Amino acid sequence: MAIRPADPSDSGPIAKLILLAIQDIANQLTGKTTESDVLRQLEAFLNVEGNRFSRSCILVEEIAGEAVGMILCYHGSDSVRLYKPILDYLRHNGDLAASIDEEADEDEYYIDAIAVDPSHQGKGIAKRLIAAAETKAAGLGYDKIALNVEMNNSGAHALYLKLGYEANKVITIHGKPYRHMVKPLPSFI
Repeated sequence: MAIRPADPSDSGPIAKLILLAIQDIANQLTGKTTESDVLRQLEAFLNVEGNRFSRSCILVEEIAGEAVGMILCYHGSDSVRLYKPILDYLRHNGDLAASIDEEADEDEYYIDAIAVDPSHQGKGIAKRLIAAAETKAAGLGYDKIALNVEMNNSGAHALYLKLGYEANKVITIHGKPYRHMVKPLPSFI
């Protein structure tokens, strides 16, 4: 098992993991309705630098050469820049009213999505990916990390509480309420 930056060979598995993590939000962000079309567009986004799904924003847990978990992160101050290519794509393809909900605050390193392949869940992969994101954020000089968890996802909420995250507000993403949870990062990580 190893955590590493995503590479081009990971595009297919990462697209599936992103879909697993964000579910119907993927339809909104790709403008697609079928699972195969959503996955194809997510792969396309992964292979283009400068958007919220770019491989440079993703760390993966690899087991036996396969990406079985992923965490997608960026600094909140970069969100407008990273969302713009997605909005441009949607508008170019006819969704002139396309918009993306603000998920991250300007002063935080943001965990946009995390997912583990169902056949590898329960092995601590999510905890290791979160720890890797925290270490990366601290190494970049950031003092706070955050994520959003759907209000009815009690299992994930309990995990994040156990890892030191605290809810500081409720936000709406794609019409659903989410707990916005933050964690201060020590400068010595």
